[in-house]
Amino acid sequence: MPMENKAKIIFFGTPEFAVPTLKALHQEGYNIVLVVTQPDKPVGRKGILTPSPVKVLTKELGLEVCQRFDNLKLKTKSLKPDLGVVVAYGEIIPKDILDLFPLGILNIHPSLLPKYRGPSPIQATILNGDKETGVSIIKLDEKMDHGAKLKTQNLKLKTDDIYVSLSQRLAMAGAQLLIDILPDYLVGKIKPVPQDDARATFTKIITKEDGRINWQKSAEEIERQIRAYAPWPGCFSEFVVNGKKINVKIIEAIHELPLQDDNQTNIGQFSIQNGQLFVQCGHGALLIEKIQPEGKKEMTAKEFINGYLK
Repeated sequence: MPMENKAKIIFFGTPEFAVPTLKALHQEGYNIVLVVTQPDKPVGRKGILTPSPVKVLTKELGLEVCQRFDNLKLKTKSLKPDLGVVVAYGEIIPKDILDLFPLGILNIHPSLLPKYRGPSPIQATILNGDKETGVSIIKLDEKMDHGAKLKTQNLKLKTDDIYVSLSQRLAMAGAQLLIDILPDYLVGKIKPVPQDDARATFTKIITKEDGRINWQKSAEEIERQIRAYAPWPGCFSEFVVNGKKINVKIIEAIHELPLQDDNQTNIGQFSIQNGQLFVQCGHGALLIEKIQPEGKKEMTAKEFINGYLK
């Protein structure tokens, strides 16, 4: 039996981003002895306890699941795993648990490390207008996204990428990269290489307030903000319509050339031209395609014009 099929693996992951890797490991016949994921969380207005996407898949595959981190050390000792694989687990794994894996714990991170360490590399990639990103596989140490690199895979951005679409493509790329390198890693043919800390950049935890639009920014910057924060936290703003203040979420928009030579008096206001809905920005204008008034369903710009601006 090949080494990769005998090696006992504990998989750590929680959101949809981690699903392709767990699925790929299982399809390739790896010996996954335990899946560790975050506890079920309340969802929606009724607060219904909902399992993570990884837990749902784990149950479908008939694998054992652990959701209590305080039980993990004892559980790991009893299973005597060889290797750990972490994909967006959502918890820092302490050294006393790292040390229980003879071959270490490998992590798939959605950026070309050491660029964009931290919790929001995909959003940062879109916000900064990068043309290229990628995935990195590292061997975890105690510091966040600091471990030595095994391999990276570059990925070109599409002009219409939003967080969800880019995340899906990076998740698939990371899963395939792990499957490609794991046989060699397990038999010692791949040696991790330390990252260049001098080139490291860092990302932050996204909050609801990050979605607030500052119309003094350029239309291009705001468009990237909308794509980076779709669907959460979403990008929102307050407008005065027919003398009343309304809060809206901008769902889809495209940056356009300046309206009226960047008229500073119209910044942050709706404008209708040729039946299309615009908002003047600090430079350029945003052509609104989909919008959602607070408490209402998502609608097209045309529906918004007919319902609110006529």
